[in-house]
Amino acid sequence: MTTVEDDRQARTSGPIKSRQPEAFWTLFVALPAAFSILRLWVESGGQLQTMLLLVSNVSATNLIASMLVTGTPLVTTGIIAAIAIGSVLDISTEHLPADRRPAFARFTRTLPDWFIVAIFVLAFATWKILYLPLLAPAVMVTIQRSNWYQTLDDPHKFKRSTVYLVTIAVYGWLVSPAILDAWITGEFMGIVLFGIPILLVPAVTGPIPDRLAKLISLASPPILFALLLLGAAPVFATPILPVTVTVRDSGAAEPPEYVRGQVIYSNDVNTVILQEKGGVRYIPNSTIREQVLCSTADELPRYRLRVHDLHVEDSLLRALGRRVRSVTVTDAACRVAPGKHDRIAVP
Repeated sequence: MTTVEDDRQARTSGPIKSRQPEAFWTLFVALPAAFSILRLWVESGGQLQTMLLLVSNVSATNLIASMLVTGTPLVTTGIIAAIAIGSVLDISTEHLPADRRPAFARFTRTLPDWFIVAIFVLAFATWKILYLPLLAPAVMVTIQRSNWYQTLDDPHKFKRSTVYLVTIAVYGWLVSPAILDAWITGEFMGIVLFGIPILLVPAVTGPIPDRLAKLISLASPPILFALLLLGAAPVFATPILPVTVTVRDSGAAEPPEYVRGQVIYSNDVNTVILQEKGGVRYIPNSTIREQVLCSTADELPRYRLRVHDLHVEDSLLRALGRRVRSVTVTDAACRVAPGKHDRIAVP
Protein backbone atom coordinates (compact mmCIF):
# COMPACT_ATOMS: atom_id res chain seq x y z
CA MET A 1 0.00 0.00 0.00
CA THR A 2 1.45 3.34 -1.03
CA THR A 3 1.44 6.49 1.00
CA VAL A 4 0.60 10.01 -0.12
CA GLU A 5 4.28 10.92 -0.07
CA ASP A 6 5.13 7.97 -2.34
CA ASP A 7 2.43 8.99 -4.81
CA ARG A 8 3.68 12.56 -4.88
CA GLN A 9 7.27 11.41 -5.44
CA ALA A 10 6.19 9.09 -8.24
CA ARG A 11 4.30 11.92 -9.95
CA THR A 12 7.12 14.43 -9.73
CA SER A 13 10.30 12.40 -10.21
CA GLY A 14 9.63 11.51 -13.84
CA PRO A 15 8.80 14.94 -15.25
CA ILE A 16 11.61 16.62 -13.32
CA LYS A 17 14.12 14.11 -14.62
CA SER A 18 12.85 14.52 -18.17
CA ARG A 19 12.99 18.29 -17.95
CA GLN A 20 16.65 18.36 -16.90
CA PRO A 21 18.05 17.46 -20.35
CA GLU A 22 15.59 19.87 -22.00
CA ALA A 23 16.74 22.70 -19.73
CA PHE A 24 20.37 21.89 -20.50
CA TRP A 25 19.90 21.93 -24.27
CA THR A 26 17.84 25.12 -24.08
CA LEU A 27 20.67 26.77 -22.18
CA PHE A 28 23.19 25.32 -24.62
CA VAL A 29 21.41 27.00 -27.56
CA ALA A 30 20.41 30.25 -25.83
CA LEU A 31 23.83 31.14 -24.42
CA PRO A 32 25.58 31.57 -27.81
CA ALA A 33 22.72 33.79 -29.02
CA ALA A 34 22.95 35.95 -25.90
CA PHE A 35 26.74 36.15 -26.24
CA SER A 36 26.38 37.29 -29.86
CA ILE A 37 24.01 40.13 -28.95
CA LEU A 38 26.24 41.25 -26.10
CA ARG A 39 29.30 41.14 -28.34
CA LEU A 40 27.64 43.44 -30.85
CA TRP A 41 26.78 45.84 -28.04
CA VAL A 42 30.34 45.84 -26.72
CA GLU A 43 31.82 46.13 -30.22
CA SER A 44 29.65 49.19 -30.86
CA GLY A 45 31.13 50.94 -27.82
CA GLY A 46 27.72 51.06 -26.14
CA GLN A 47 26.32 53.32 -28.87
CA LEU A 48 22.82 52.35 -29.98
CA GLN A 49 23.11 53.69 -33.54
CA THR A 50 26.46 51.98 -34.06
CA MET A 51 25.03 48.70 -32.79
CA LEU A 52 22.07 49.01 -35.17
CA LEU A 53 24.53 49.62 -38.02
CA LEU A 54 26.44 46.47 -37.05
CA VAL A 55 23.24 44.43 -36.72
CA SER A 56 22.14 45.46 -40.21
CA ASN A 57 25.48 44.60 -41.84
CA VAL A 58 27.15 41.86 -39.79
CA SER A 59 25.90 38.51 -41.00
CA ALA A 60 24.97 35.58 -38.81
CA THR A 61 27.87 33.68 -40.37
CA ASN A 62 30.31 36.25 -39.00
CA LEU A 63 28.82 35.97 -35.52
CA ILE A 64 28.78 32.17 -35.56
CA ALA A 65 32.33 31.92 -36.87
CA SER A 66 33.58 34.48 -34.35
CA MET A 67 31.75 32.73 -31.52
CA LEU A 68 33.14 29.33 -32.48
CA VAL A 69 36.72 30.55 -32.73
CA THR A 70 36.84 32.73 -29.63
CA GLY A 71 34.08 31.30 -27.45
CA THR A 72 34.61 27.56 -27.85
CA PRO A 73 37.59 27.37 -25.42
CA LEU A 74 35.61 29.28 -22.79
CA VAL A 75 32.47 27.18 -23.19
CA THR A 76 34.37 23.90 -23.15
CA THR A 77 36.32 25.04 -20.08
CA GLY A 78 33.11 25.70 -18.17
CA ILE A 79 31.48 22.43 -19.21
CA ILE A 80 34.60 20.34 -18.49
CA ALA A 81 35.01 21.99 -15.07
CA ALA A 82 31.38 21.18 -14.27
CA ILE A 83 31.81 17.60 -15.50
CA ALA A 84 35.00 17.09 -13.46
CA ILE A 85 33.48 18.52 -10.28
CA GLY A 86 30.27 16.58 -10.85
CA SER A 87 32.17 13.32 -11.37
CA VAL A 88 34.07 13.74 -8.10
CA LEU A 89 30.87 14.57 -6.23
CA ASP A 90 29.02 11.71 -7.92
CA ILE A 91 31.61 9.17 -6.78
CA SER A 92 31.69 10.68 -3.29
CA THR A 93 27.91 10.78 -2.76
CA GLU A 94 26.87 7.40 -4.13
CA HIS A 95 25.45 6.49 -0.72
CA LEU A 96 22.97 9.38 -0.85
CA PRO A 97 19.53 9.31 -2.51
CA ALA A 98 19.42 10.75 -6.01
CA ASP A 99 17.43 13.83 -4.97
CA ARG A 100 19.94 14.71 -2.23
CA ARG A 101 23.04 14.61 -4.38
CA PRO A 102 24.80 17.88 -5.34
CA ALA A 103 23.58 19.73 -8.42
CA PHE A 104 26.83 19.16 -10.34
CA ALA A 105 26.56 15.41 -9.69
CA ARG A 106 23.01 15.32 -11.03
CA PHE A 107 24.07 17.49 -13.99
CA THR A 108 26.86 15.07 -14.91
CA ARG A 109 24.45 12.14 -14.71
CA THR A 110 22.15 13.74 -17.31
CA LEU A 111 24.91 14.12 -19.90
CA PRO A 112 25.23 11.33 -22.48
CA ASP A 113 28.64 9.71 -22.86
CA TRP A 114 28.99 10.82 -26.48
CA PHE A 115 28.54 14.44 -25.44
CA ILE A 116 31.23 14.21 -22.75
CA VAL A 117 33.66 12.63 -25.23
CA ALA A 118 32.84 15.29 -27.84
CA ILE A 119 33.48 18.11 -25.35
CA PHE A 120 36.91 16.72 -24.42
CA VAL A 121 37.83 16.23 -28.09
CA LEU A 122 36.70 19.76 -28.90
CA ALA A 123 38.74 21.15 -26.01
CA PHE A 124 41.77 19.13 -27.13
CA ALA A 125 41.51 20.68 -30.59
CA THR A 126 40.76 24.30 -29.60
CA TRP A 127 42.62 24.96 -26.34
CA LYS A 128 46.07 26.44 -26.51
CA ILE A 129 48.73 23.73 -26.30
CA LEU A 130 50.04 25.46 -23.18
CA TYR A 131 46.81 24.58 -21.32
CA LEU A 132 46.21 21.09 -22.69
CA PRO A 133 47.95 19.37 -19.70
CA LEU A 134 45.10 20.66 -17.51
CA LEU A 135 42.85 18.17 -19.29
CA ALA A 136 44.72 15.23 -17.74
CA PRO A 137 43.21 15.52 -14.21
CA ALA A 138 39.80 16.32 -15.69
CA VAL A 139 39.92 13.21 -17.88
CA MET A 140 40.94 11.05 -14.91
CA VAL A 141 38.15 12.19 -12.59
CA THR A 142 35.66 11.74 -15.42
CA ILE A 143 36.63 8.23 -16.56
CA GLN A 144 36.72 6.88 -13.01
CA ARG A 145 32.92 6.62 -13.30
CA SER A 146 33.24 4.35 -16.35
CA ASN A 147 33.14 0.56 -16.45
CA TRP A 148 36.56 0.50 -18.16
CA TYR A 149 38.16 2.15 -15.15
CA GLN A 150 36.54 -0.38 -12.84
CA THR A 151 38.09 -3.24 -14.82
CA LEU A 152 41.53 -1.88 -13.89
CA ASP A 153 40.82 -2.37 -10.20
CA ASP A 154 42.82 -5.09 -8.45
CA PRO A 155 44.07 -5.58 -4.88
CA HIS A 156 47.58 -4.31 -5.61
CA LYS A 157 46.56 -1.56 -8.09
CA PHE A 158 49.02 -3.09 -10.58
CA LYS A 159 46.95 -2.44 -13.71
CA ARG A 160 46.24 1.18 -12.84
CA SER A 161 49.88 1.83 -11.94
CA THR A 162 51.01 0.32 -15.25
CA VAL A 163 48.60 2.48 -17.25
CA TYR A 164 49.70 5.58 -15.34
CA LEU A 165 53.43 4.87 -15.83
CA VAL A 166 52.95 4.28 -19.57
CA THR A 167 51.00 7.52 -19.80
CA ILE A 168 53.74 9.39 -17.91
CA ALA A 169 56.39 7.97 -20.25
CA VAL A 170 54.52 9.03 -23.40
CA TYR A 171 53.72 12.42 -21.92
CA GLY A 172 57.34 12.94 -20.87
CA TRP A 173 58.54 12.16 -24.38
CA LEU A 174 56.15 14.79 -25.73
CA VAL A 175 56.80 17.69 -23.35
CA SER A 176 60.21 17.15 -21.74
CA PRO A 177 62.02 19.24 -24.42
CA ALA A 178 59.56 22.09 -23.85
CA ILE A 179 60.03 21.88 -20.06
CA LEU A 180 63.81 21.99 -20.53
CA ASP A 181 63.51 25.02 -22.82
CA ALA A 182 61.24 26.72 -20.29
CA TRP A 183 63.83 26.14 -17.57
CA ILE A 184 66.63 27.54 -19.72
CA THR A 185 64.70 30.62 -20.83
CA GLY A 186 63.20 31.29 -17.40
CA GLU A 187 59.57 30.87 -18.53
CA PHE A 188 58.46 29.15 -15.35
CA MET A 189 54.77 29.27 -16.20
CA GLY A 190 55.51 26.70 -18.89
CA ILE A 191 57.20 24.44 -16.30
CA VAL A 192 54.17 24.66 -14.01
CA LEU A 193 51.56 24.03 -16.72
CA PHE A 194 53.46 21.22 -18.42
CA GLY A 195 54.78 19.48 -15.30
CA ILE A 196 52.29 19.81 -12.44
CA PRO A 197 48.89 18.67 -13.86
CA ILE A 198 50.06 15.21 -14.93
CA LEU A 199 51.55 14.62 -11.48
CA LEU A 200 48.18 15.39 -9.88
CA VAL A 201 46.39 12.59 -11.72
CA PRO A 202 46.84 9.92 -8.98
CA ALA A 203 45.71 12.40 -6.31
CA VAL A 204 42.32 13.16 -7.89
CA THR A 205 40.98 9.60 -8.05
CA GLY A 206 38.48 8.05 -5.70
CA PRO A 207 35.85 9.55 -3.41
CA ILE A 208 36.48 12.45 -1.06
CA PRO A 209 35.21 12.90 2.52
CA ASP A 210 31.58 13.93 2.99
CA ARG A 211 32.43 17.28 4.55
CA LEU A 212 34.79 18.18 1.73
CA ALA A 213 32.21 17.09 -0.84
CA LYS A 214 29.60 19.31 0.80
CA LEU A 215 32.02 22.24 0.85
CA ILE A 216 32.88 21.76 -2.84
CA SER A 217 29.22 21.45 -3.80
CA LEU A 218 28.46 24.79 -2.11
CA ALA A 219 31.56 26.73 -3.17
CA SER A 220 32.11 25.49 -6.73
CA PRO A 221 29.06 27.07 -8.48
CA PRO A 222 29.81 30.72 -7.52
CA ILE A 223 33.55 30.26 -8.01
CA LEU A 224 33.09 28.68 -11.43
CA PHE A 225 30.59 31.37 -12.41
CA ALA A 226 32.99 34.14 -11.37
CA LEU A 227 35.88 32.56 -13.28
CA LEU A 228 33.75 32.22 -16.40
CA LEU A 229 32.77 35.88 -16.16
CA LEU A 230 36.43 36.86 -15.96
CA GLY A 231 37.23 34.62 -18.91
CA ALA A 232 34.33 36.05 -20.92
CA ALA A 233 35.75 39.58 -20.87
CA PRO A 234 38.41 38.89 -23.56
CA VAL A 235 35.80 37.04 -25.64
CA PHE A 236 33.53 40.08 -25.65
CA ALA A 237 36.47 42.34 -26.58
CA THR A 238 37.56 40.22 -29.54
CA PRO A 239 36.62 41.88 -32.88
CA ILE A 240 33.86 40.28 -34.89
CA LEU A 241 35.21 41.80 -38.12
CA PRO A 242 38.78 41.65 -39.48
CA VAL A 243 41.11 44.43 -38.35
CA THR A 244 42.39 46.46 -41.29
CA VAL A 245 44.36 49.62 -41.94
CA THR A 246 42.99 51.80 -44.72
CA VAL A 247 45.55 54.13 -46.30
CA ARG A 248 43.78 57.30 -47.41
CA ASP A 249 45.15 60.18 -49.49
CA SER A 250 44.71 63.42 -47.55
CA GLY A 251 45.79 65.74 -50.35
CA ALA A 252 48.74 66.60 -52.52
CA ALA A 253 50.66 68.40 -49.77
CA GLU A 254 49.57 66.16 -46.87
CA PRO A 255 50.95 62.77 -45.84
CA PRO A 256 48.59 59.79 -46.20
CA GLU A 257 46.22 59.01 -43.36
CA TYR A 258 46.19 55.55 -41.78
CA VAL A 259 42.72 54.58 -40.50
CA ARG A 260 42.76 51.44 -38.35
CA GLY A 261 39.52 49.57 -37.68
CA GLN A 262 37.02 47.08 -39.02
CA VAL A 263 35.29 47.51 -42.38
CA ILE A 264 31.55 47.25 -41.76
CA TYR A 265 30.52 47.48 -45.41
CA SER A 266 31.50 49.10 -48.69
CA ASN A 267 29.39 50.42 -51.55
CA ASP A 268 30.08 52.30 -54.78
CA VAL A 269 30.68 55.59 -52.96
CA ASN A 270 31.97 55.02 -49.43
CA THR A 271 33.71 52.47 -47.24
CA VAL A 272 32.32 52.45 -43.69
CA ILE A 273 34.89 51.69 -41.00
CA LEU A 274 34.36 51.11 -37.30
CA GLN A 275 37.50 52.74 -35.93
CA GLU A 276 39.44 50.80 -33.35
CA LYS A 277 39.62 53.85 -31.10
CA GLY A 278 35.88 54.50 -31.40
CA GLY A 279 33.45 56.03 -33.85
CA VAL A 280 32.28 55.22 -37.36
CA ARG A 281 34.14 56.70 -40.34
CA TYR A 282 32.78 57.10 -43.87
CA ILE A 283 35.71 57.24 -46.30
CA PRO A 284 35.16 58.05 -50.00
CA ASN A 285 36.42 55.21 -52.16
CA SER A 286 38.17 57.67 -54.49
CA THR A 287 40.59 58.65 -51.68
CA ILE A 288 41.55 55.10 -50.66
CA ARG A 289 45.04 54.12 -51.74
CA GLU A 290 45.16 50.60 -50.24
CA GLN A 291 43.86 48.39 -47.44
CA VAL A 292 45.89 45.84 -45.49
CA LEU A 293 44.94 43.14 -43.01
CA CYS A 294 46.57 43.41 -39.56
CA SER A 295 46.99 41.29 -36.46
CA THR A 296 45.78 42.34 -33.03
CA ALA A 297 47.92 42.52 -29.90
CA ASP A 298 46.39 39.29 -28.55
CA GLU A 299 47.71 37.40 -31.57
CA LEU A 300 51.33 38.34 -30.89
CA PRO A 301 53.28 35.53 -29.14
CA ARG A 302 54.35 35.92 -25.51
CA TYR A 303 56.28 32.66 -25.10
CA ARG A 304 59.11 31.18 -27.11
CA LEU A 305 58.26 27.59 -26.20
CA ARG A 306 57.45 24.91 -28.72
CA VAL A 307 56.28 21.32 -28.38
CA HIS A 308 57.65 19.33 -31.31
CA ASP A 309 57.71 22.42 -33.55
CA LEU A 310 54.22 23.55 -32.44
CA HIS A 311 54.06 26.90 -30.66
CA VAL A 312 52.49 26.56 -27.22
CA GLU A 313 50.14 29.52 -27.77
CA ASP A 314 48.56 27.86 -30.80
CA SER A 315 45.76 25.36 -30.61
CA LEU A 316 46.10 22.16 -32.59
CA LEU A 317 43.66 23.50 -35.19
CA ARG A 318 45.53 26.78 -35.44
CA ALA A 319 48.85 24.97 -35.73
CA LEU A 320 47.39 22.90 -38.57
CA GLY A 321 46.26 26.12 -40.24
CA ARG A 322 49.77 27.56 -39.97
CA ARG A 323 51.09 24.47 -41.73
CA VAL A 324 48.68 25.08 -44.60
CA ARG A 325 49.20 28.87 -44.71
CA SER A 326 52.41 30.10 -43.15
CA VAL A 327 52.42 33.33 -41.11
CA THR A 328 53.00 36.40 -43.26
CA VAL A 329 55.15 39.33 -42.28
CA THR A 330 53.20 42.20 -40.72
CA ASP A 331 52.60 44.94 -43.28
CA ALA A 332 54.39 48.24 -42.70
CA ALA A 333 51.04 50.07 -42.62
CA CYS A 334 50.08 48.11 -39.50
CA ARG A 335 53.22 49.32 -37.74
CA VAL A 336 52.62 52.91 -38.77
CA ALA A 337 49.05 52.73 -37.39
CA PRO A 338 49.37 50.67 -34.19
CA GLY A 339 46.28 49.55 -32.31
CA LYS A 340 45.19 50.93 -28.97
CA HIS A 341 46.83 48.01 -27.14
CA ASP A 342 49.87 47.59 -29.38
CA ARG A 343 53.32 48.76 -28.41
CA ILE A 344 55.04 49.03 -31.77
CA ALA A 345 57.69 51.60 -32.44
CA VAL A 346 56.91 53.77 -35.43
CA PRO A 347 59.78 53.51 -37.95
